[in-house]
Amino acid sequence: MSFRFGWPRTLASQLSLIFLISLVCAHGLSFSAQFYERYISARTAMLGNLENDVSTSVAILDRLPANERASWLPRLDRQNYRYLLNAGETGEPMRSNAVPMAATSIADALGEHYALTLRDIPGLQKHFQAHLTLADGSPITIDVRPSMVPVAYWLPVVLVLQLALLLGCTWFAVRLAIRPLTRLARAVETLDPNAHPTPLDETGPTEVAHAAAAFNEMQKRIAEYLKERMQILAAISHDLQTPITRMKLRAEFMEDSADRDKLWNDLSEMEHLVREGVAYARSVHGATEASHRINLDAFLDSLVFDYQDMHKQVSLSGKSAVVLDTRPHALRRVLVNLVDNALKFAGSAQLEVGSTANGELSIKVLDNGPGIAEDELVQVMQPFYRVESSRNRGTGGTGLGLAIAQQLVVAIGGSLTLSNRPEGGLCAQIKIGL
Repeated sequence: MSFRFGWPRTLASQLSLIFLISLVCAHGLSFSAQFYERYISARTAMLGNLENDVSTSVAILDRLPANERASWLPRLDRQNYRYLLNAGETGEPMRSNAVPMAATSIADALGEHYALTLRDIPGLQKHFQAHLTLADGSPITIDVRPSMVPVAYWLPVVLVLQLALLLGCTWFAVRLAIRPLTRLARAVETLDPNAHPTPLDETGPTEVAHAAAAFNEMQKRIAEYLKERMQILAAISHDLQTPITRMKLRAEFMEDSADRDKLWNDLSEMEHLVREGVAYARSVHGATEASHRINLDAFLDSLVFDYQDMHKQVSLSGKSAVVLDTRPHALRRVLVNLVDNALKFAGSAQLEVGSTANGELSIKVLDNGPGIAEDELVQVMQPFYRVESSRNRGTGGTGLGLAIAQQLVVAIGGSLTLSNRPEGGLCAQIKIGL
């Protein structure tokens, strides 16, 4: 199994890695410099003490009677070296290019007064011995066993605490830097020109405040641009109704003929299309309707009873027991558009009320019609898109019904999705957060 380490893809990971590596390297260099300076200072002090201690100890042993020297050895022994009252081990002559600093210090301390021989002693722990002879001819051996400069027990603890502090500071810095970008990305994802724009908080660092202000200004411009275009569409559609009405009046005074009937049908289609255009333009600004609290079950019962009074096959199943704060006219228009589509293509419609796994309110409009091709389920939400290839407005409509429903659902804070039922037919589901 092989492991491949690649450059992280997220900005947070990249910044964290850069900060962490740079801080650890800087901390490592600082720690190394401090440790090296401490090592040099400790070594210098140790070698200085070694020279004084060895010269003093040898002078004491040289002046003591031979029979008292053994009793003094425990007082003179140190952690890294000791004194032997014999010729020591033979060992190997110490090479001139590999003389330890401790051996040099001993030679400097005793070389002027005693004939000194330095030898390396092989073994599990390699060490060396310094051989010399006292004034009375007695041999003395200094057995030196070098060891590393001791490290204080608290030093690794401090190092770990410093690394933990670096990790914490890196995490905090990255989170502080990424949070405004994440908030901006979330605002862009939820940007909806048809709903009331939610301005970003413009507090914080200068760059963050500037980006938030620019985004808020962009939201306003988009909303104003869309409002202007919808006003133009509504104005044109409204103004077209007057000449169409005049043309229909003139057609009524024409003699009965096939051309008169064709002209009348064309004018009726134009009038219907103009009304749908006005309705679509108004649906874009459906959020202007005031919100009211309604009993959803009673609201749906009223809608279904109205259809049943017109002898339409519309039924309702399920109860929600929810008092919903919504825009009732917009919600009613959505349901009417969906039910009318179901009646047009299937002859019947069924409303089903429930809740989703996320706790959202679910209202489904089900039919047993032919359904919609999977690749067209999203496109039918677009204005003036009709599924029928014949493009016949008598059966295909204007292509605005679902677009109007989609706009109004967004205006009331919900979502509309279409799907084909496994048993056949279409399911139009409205989800509204509670």
